[in-house]
Amino acid sequence: MNDSNGVKTLVEEIAKALVDAPGGVVVTEIAGEHATVFELRVAEGDLGKVIGKQGRTARSIRTLLGAVGTKLNRRFSLEILE
Repeated sequence: MNDSNGVKTLVEEIAKALVDAPGGVVVTEIAGEHATVFELRVAEGDLGKVIGKQGRTARSIRTLLGAVGTKLNRRFSLEILE
């Protein structure tokens, strides 16, 4: 298992813990040369739970990805798709 697979699993597990319909969580990984983008899709009614008030929850997840990226010498970003 490579490092970004572990990070993908981390994003998936965090999102599943936040939403009402964990079966609707889908994380797609788009790996570039120096950066990896994770696209997160959730069930329609759960979008607000993942974003949080004033985007705080989404910002926290992105902060975690930044910390993990620093450790792995790679850049990770999160896109939350509707």
